[in-house]
Amino acid sequence: MKNTFQIIQSLSAFVLIIFVLLQVRGTGFGRSSNSSSFTRRGVEKMVFKLTFVVTAIFLIMSVILLFI
Repeated sequence: MKNTFQIIQSLSAFVLIIFVLLQVRGTGFGRSSNSSSFTRRGVEKMVFKLTFVVTAIFLIMSVILLFI
């Protein structure tokens, strides 16, 4: 059981790193640097939301592993 949680935590850590690296500061996916719009759209919005989901999974797994 503990091994399963460790695998889930490791995978979520890897995916979280990828999602954070995909989020480029200032210029998003194909957005020019002189753009006046700061809203996230399309894939950029999906990656932004999934980053929070994966972060929650990682934190939950960390707390579970702390008490096992």
